[in-house]
Parts: sequence; C-alpha cells; structure tokens
Amino acid sequence: MIKTFNFSHLRFERKGRHGAPQSSKSGAPLGASLFREQVVGSRRFSNYCWASIILLAACGFFIVGLSSFFESNLVPFLDSKDIIFFPQGLVMCFYGIVGFLLSLYLWLIIFWSIGEGYNEFNKADGVMNIFRWGFPGKNRRIQITYPLKDIEAIRVEIKDGSPLGGPRRTIYVRVKGKPDISIEEFTYESLALIEKKAADLASFLQVSIEGLD
Repeated sequence: MIKTFNFSHLRFERKGRHGAPQSSKSGAPLGASLFREQVVGSRRFSNYCWASIILLAACGFFIVGLSSFFESNLVPFLDSKDIIFFPQGLVMCFYGIVGFLLSLYLWLIIFWSIGEGYNEFNKADGVMNIFRWGFPGKNRRIQITYPLKDIEAIRVEIKDGSPLGGPRRTIYVRVKGKPDISIEEFTYESLALIEKKAADLASFLQVSIEGLD
C-alpha cells in the first residue's frame, strides 16, 4: 500500500525503490504540454572519483600508521621506517579512519541515489512536479507539487566555490508567495549549457529568466 502525506504543496510518499516514476531524457520536452528533465543527483562521475580517491588515500594512511606500530612494512611499497608510531603513526591511523568514514558516506549516498529524480512541468494538468530520492526512512520519496500558474520566473544563481569544487551554479523556480525552489545544481558544466537549460524551461513556461545579466 502506498501512503501519501499531504502538507499543502509538499507531499512525501512511502513506496519501494522500484516504484519510482520513470522520467525521460534530461531536458526533453515531451510534446507541447509536457517538459520533463532527469536529475542525476549523487551518481555523478565526480562523486565516484572523489569516493575512490579518498578511500585509497585513507587506506594508505591507515596501513602506514599500522606499519609504524608493528615496525614492519605491511605493504612493500608503503615505507614506514622513518615514521614513529607516537605521535606520527597514530595521527596517520586517525586520518585513515576519518578518510574511510568520509568515503563510506560518499559511497552510501551514491548507492542510495540521494538527490536523483526529475523535474516535470505538465501544462495539461497545470502542475509542476519535483521528485527526489532522499535518505532511507519515511521521507525516502520526496515530491513537491505547485500549480504552473504560480510560477513567476526562472532564476540562475552563480556562486564562487572552493578551488577543488569550482563555482556552484543553480537553477531556481520562483513561485508566487514561496521561497525559490532549487531544481538543479551544477559544478563542472559550462555556463552556456546552464543558460540553455534555463532558457528552454523559461520558454516552455513562458516566463522570464533572472540572474543572467
């Protein structure tokens, strides 16, 4: 049985993983009345890379720390003869454990597909549906619904990021009387691609674009 909780515009549903609504190719208008866009979420290539790099680095730190404790190289190519267990080796073990936990977190959000979903704008029904997978629990499936007539604009926001992460670019939907809703975030994609995505959606909804001046 599907349980649906309605809180005005916000709806959470309990449903199995295989019961997720299917979406089309990203950014594809399905006819004149339906626009649906796939959102990748946590299963980005960059997340796979970072999770793997952090795991390998954490294993290296932890093995070198243990090697300094046993005073023997547990892995031949990881030399620890110049490292004293206290305090250097102990600190390396600590860094290894922290790195492993961080890598585990990244692999879990990839496995659970956190943030994956779709944005759907249906002129026939007059509604906007935003669906995302959340963390396991009662709010695993997150779905937000608003009438299309309440959408006032599409907004693009660009913020400076870290040297490793790059700038963060976000597309928002401005809804009358509500906080702006983030529908997609970008880090490595080109500004031209983001502008096109925002322009296509604004053209479909026949609303203005903000933040591209």
